[in-house]
Amino acid sequence: MNFTVYSRDGCPYCEKIQEVLQLAGLNYVNYKLGKEFDRKSFYGQFGQGSTFPQVVLNGTNLGGCTETVQYLKENKLV
Repeated sequence: MNFTVYSRDGCPYCEKIQEVLQLAGLNYVNYKLGKEFDRKSFYGQFGQGSTFPQVVLNGTNLGGCTETVQYLKENKLV
């Protein structure tokens, strides 16, 4: 499984979801706003008004922190 986290500096939910993925022993890549992507491409991928973080699993958007944690629980990954 390959998780991708789209995050920004200073976002507590971005830090939380990365911590959850680490504790669960799941592989993930973290992309930061202003380094690996900009707001225009972020909104282009996730929709205008999307919030941080956004988590993608194998090309499928899981959503933000809450939705990702719910997915992990439902699939018994945490």
